[in-house]
Amino acid sequence: MRFGVLGPLAVWTSEGRPVRIPELKVRILLAHLLVSAGEVVPADRLIDDMWGDRLPANPPGALQTRVSQLRRALEDAEPGGRDLIVSRAPGYALSSDATVDSARFQRLIQEAGRAGDPSSVTRLLGDALALWRGPALADFADAEFTRPVIARLEKQRLTAAELRAEARLELGEHGLLADELSDLVTRHPLRERLRAVHLRALYRAGRQGEALESYQDLRTRLADELGVDPGPELAALHQAILEQDNTLRPAETTRARTNLPAPVNELIGRDTALAEVRDLLADARLVTLVGPGGVGKTRLATESARAVSGGFPDGTWLVELAPEGPGTRVADAVLAALEVRDDSATVGDRLPETLRDRRMLLVLDNCEHVIEQVAALSAELLRAAPGLHILATSQEPLGISGEWLFVVPPLDLESAAVELFVARANATAPGFRREDDNVAAITSICRRLDGIPLALELAATRVRALGVHELDRRLHDRFQLLGSGPRDAPPRQRTLRAMIDWSWELLPEPERMVLRRLAIHADGGTLAAAEASCGTEVLDPLTRLVDRSLLTVSGTDEPRYRMLESVAAYGIERLREAGEFEEVRRRHREYYTEFAERADAHLRGPEQRRWLRRLDAETPNLRYALDGAGPEGCRLVNALAWYWVLRGRLGEGVRALSAFPANRSAMLWRAGFTRRLGQHSEEPVPPSGQPEDARAEWFMAYAQSLIGEQEDETPAVRSLSNFRANGDQWGTAAALITRAQHALIRSDLTALAEYGEQSMAMFTELGDRWGQVRATQLLGRCAEIVGDYDRAGRLHRDGLRMAEELELWTEMSDKLSELGRIALLTGDLTRADDLHRRALRLAAEHGYQLGEEYAELGLAISARRRGDLDAAETHLRRWLDWEGQLDSDFGIAFIMAELGFVAELRGDAEAAGTLHHSGLSAARRTGDPRTVALAVEGLAGAEVLAGRPEAAARLLGAAETMRTTVGAPLPSAERGDVERITARVRAVLSDTAFEAAYRKGADNPADTVPKEI
Repeated sequence: MRFGVLGPLAVWTSEGRPVRIPELKVRILLAHLLVSAGEVVPADRLIDDMWGDRLPANPPGALQTRVSQLRRALEDAEPGGRDLIVSRAPGYALSSDATVDSARFQRLIQEAGRAGDPSSVTRLLGDALALWRGPALADFADAEFTRPVIARLEKQRLTAAELRAEARLELGEHGLLADELSDLVTRHPLRERLRAVHLRALYRAGRQGEALESYQDLRTRLADELGVDPGPELAALHQAILEQDNTLRPAETTRARTNLPAPVNELIGRDTALAEVRDLLADARLVTLVGPGGVGKTRLATESARAVSGGFPDGTWLVELAPEGPGTRVADAVLAALEVRDDSATVGDRLPETLRDRRMLLVLDNCEHVIEQVAALSAELLRAAPGLHILATSQEPLGISGEWLFVVPPLDLESAAVELFVARANATAPGFRREDDNVAAITSICRRLDGIPLALELAATRVRALGVHELDRRLHDRFQLLGSGPRDAPPRQRTLRAMIDWSWELLPEPERMVLRRLAIHADGGTLAAAEASCGTEVLDPLTRLVDRSLLTVSGTDEPRYRMLESVAAYGIERLREAGEFEEVRRRHREYYTEFAERADAHLRGPEQRRWLRRLDAETPNLRYALDGAGPEGCRLVNALAWYWVLRGRLGEGVRALSAFPANRSAMLWRAGFTRRLGQHSEEPVPPSGQPEDARAEWFMAYAQSLIGEQEDETPAVRSLSNFRANGDQWGTAAALITRAQHALIRSDLTALAEYGEQSMAMFTELGDRWGQVRATQLLGRCAEIVGDYDRAGRLHRDGLRMAEELELWTEMSDKLSELGRIALLTGDLTRADDLHRRALRLAAEHGYQLGEEYAELGLAISARRRGDLDAAETHLRRWLDWEGQLDSDFGIAFIMAELGFVAELRGDAEAAGTLHHSGLSAARRTGDPRTVALAVEGLAGAEVLAGRPEAAARLLGAAETMRTTVGAPLPSAERGDVERITARVRAVLSDTAFEAAYRKGADNPADTVPKEI
C-alpha cells in the first residue's frame, strides 16, 4: 500500500487503486502520521490537532475510534492494511513497511546527486518531480502540524526543478527550457539560482533581450523588496550576456544521439581491425562484419560505430536483432531502436520515408536468423535514404548490391589472445596474472581455443576453480571437438556449441536446470521472471551462473539477467531434450500475461512512468509470449492495449489484436486503433455493456471523437454513465475527456470547459499524466478560442512538460504546435515558425502524420500573415489530398478557407469564391458553427472583391451571429481577415448602407448564407 503527500493526501493499494479515507478527523490522523515519518506521535498531540479547544467528551476514546476507522479503511482496501497503523506508547506511528511518495522523492534526489552525467540527473529528477500531484498536502495546507513539512518539501521540489533544469541545459535543451521555466520564475521571482538557469536558456535560445529584461526585473524586485543587489554570480552572468561571452554558448556536444551501450571493459587486440572498419565506413554505405559466433563481431561493430559517430548528425543507432523471435518484423525492431512511434498500420512502407532525409548510421546486429528480412529492408532503406549508412554483423553476407565485407579474424594467438585471457581471468580470480610458471599453459589454452574471444572469456571464468594448468589439461579432448566438428553443421555449432557443452558439464544439475529454462526468455528477464519460468527459487543458481559468466546482470532497481545468444540457443536445445520446452513456454506466457495485466493496472496513476519503462524493457518477452499464442493470448493483447496507445504503437496493436477475432474486447480495441490511425473498421463492433469491455468501448468512442466528426454521442454518454455507476474514477475522467472533445467539435464552450475541468481534477487526483496532458489540450483550446492566450500558453506548457516526462513524443509535437499557434496569435511570427518547425521535425521523426500536418498548417498561417502567399499555398496544398483520403471535413474546410484567403489577397475573386464555396460545403458537414462562420467570412471577401459589397456585408453579419450564438466571438488577434474585408466593404458602401446590410445578415443568417451549389 502506498501513501501520497506530494499533492492532496492520497492512498493507493499495491495495484494502484485509490483508497477512500472517510471523515475529516480520520484524514487529519493519517496526515499527522505521514508527516511524522515513522516516529511515534503522542496521543495528546493528535487530540490537540484534531479537535483543538472543542474536545469530545472522551478524547482518548474518540481518538481510538478514529484509529479504528483508519485501520478498517486500509484493511478493507487491501488485506494487511490495518497493520500499517502501529500502536506504540505514548501514541501511534506509521509502520516502516508503509511506502510514502515523499520518501521515494528523497531517494531519487539522493541518487541524482550521486549520478555523474546530466542524462542520468535529468531522468532521476524527472522521476522525482513526476511524483508530485500538486502542492504538498494541499488539503491540509493551513494545519499547524503540516506547515514545516510542507515548507521543506516545496523547497526540495523547487531545488530539484532547478537542478534538473541545469542538467537539461547541459544536454542542449535550452529551447524548451526558455519557455518552460517562465511560469516557475513568475512564481518564484527572487530565486537567483532559478533565474540564472532561465537567463542562460533564454540567451542560448537566441532571446538575449528577454534575458536582459529578466535580469532587470530581478534587480528591481531585490532592491524594492529586500534592499539588496543580485549576487556576484548572477551579476557576472549578466555581464557575460551583455558581452555575448563565448563561454555562454552551448557545448558542441550535447545529448548523444545514440543508443550504443557504454563499454564495460577494454577492447583488446582490435586496433587494426577497428581502423580498417572505420576506413570502410568512410567509403561504403553498407559494411557487413562476418565471422563465426563468438569471434567478437558485435563488440567490434559497436566500437567502430562509436569511433565514427561524429560524422552522423542524426545519430548512431544499434538495432539488436538477437532478442527478436523469427516471427518478428525487422522493421519493428528498427522503429523501436530509433524510438519512432508506430502510428502506421503499414510501418514497412513508412520507415523509408521516415529516414529519407536522415544522416545516420544503423548498426544491425546478429542478422543471421532473419537474414532475408534484413537484406530486403537494408536494400530498400539504402535506396530511399542517401544519407544512411548500415553496419551489419552476421554469420553470412546479406548478399545485396553495394555490400562490402569485412571478415572478423580471431585474435592473434601470441599477443592479443593472451592479453584478453589474462585480463578476463584476473576479473574473476583477483590477483591472477601472467607469470613464468603459467605462460606456457596460457599460450596453449589460447591456441587450442583458436583465439575466439567468447571461448577465451568463458574459459577464463574457470581459472578461479581449476587454475590454468588443470584447465589446459581438461581442454585436450575439447580441442578436437571445437576444431573439427561436423562439416555440415553451422560454424557456430562447430565452435561455440562444443565450448558450451564443456561449460555445461561443469554445472551441477540445479544450475543446468536454471540455465536451460532461462533460455526461454527473449533478451533476458528479471528475478521474478526467472523464478516463474523455472518454477522454483533460483537466486543461488543465478548468482553462480553470473559468477561463471554464463549470465550477465544489468540494472540496479530491478536487475535483469541475460545470456549470450549462443548460450541461449544451446539452452533451448537442452530444454527440448529434457522434454520441458512446452511447459516452460507455457509458464513464460502465463507470467508475462500476468505481468502485463499487473502493469495495465499501474498505467493509469502516479506510477505510470515507471511501469511504462518496465513494459519497454520487457517488449521482446511480450512479443515472444504473443508469438504463436492460442486463444489464451487474448488476455495478453487486451492487457497490452493501453500500453500500445501510450507508446503510439498502434500499428503493432492492430496486428496483434487481429489474431483474436472472437474476443469482443480485442475487436473493440482494434476498432479504436484503426480509427485513431485515421482509418475505418471493416465492420462495426457493437457494444456489449459488459464491465470487462467498458474501457475498450470507451476507447472506440474516444478515437472516433478525435477524427473530428460530429457523430452520435451516445457511446460517450453511455461510457460516462457506466463508469460512474461502477465507481471507476479513471474511466469517468476518460469519458469526460471524450465528452469535452465532442463539445469542442460542436463549439459548446461551456460544456467543453466544464467537462475539461472535471476531467483535469480527476486525473490530477489519480496522478495520471496522460489524462492531464489530454485535459490541458482541450482546456488550452478553449482558452485560445475565447482569446485568453496567457492561460492557453500556461496549459500547453504544462502539457508539454508532462508529455516529455512520459516520453509521449507525438503529444509533444502537438503541444509544440499549440504553443506555435499561441505565438502566432500574439504576433510573434518568428517564434511561431520556430515552434512549428520543431513540432514538424519531431512528428516526422516518429512517423506521426497528423502532427506533421498540424505543424505545417501553422507554418502556412504564418506565411500568409507575413504576405508570403506562395509559401502559404505550398504548405496548404501539400495536405489537401491527404485530408480528402481521410474524409476529414474539418481539415478540408480549414485548408479551403486558407486557400480562399490566399486567392482573395491575390485579387482573384473567382478562385476565392470557388474555394470558399467548397470550404463551406465541408464546413456544413462538420456541424460546427465556428467552422461554418470561417467559410462565410471568406465568402464575404470573395463577394466584395467581385463587386457585391452588400452581399459581403450581409455575410459578415451572418458569420458574427454564428460565432456569438455559441459564445465564441472572434478575439482581436484573430480578426485580421474580418477587419480587412470589412474595411474593403466600408470603402464602397456608406455607413448607413453597411449597417443595414450587416444587420440584415446578422438577424437572419440562415437565409443569408448561400445554399449548396
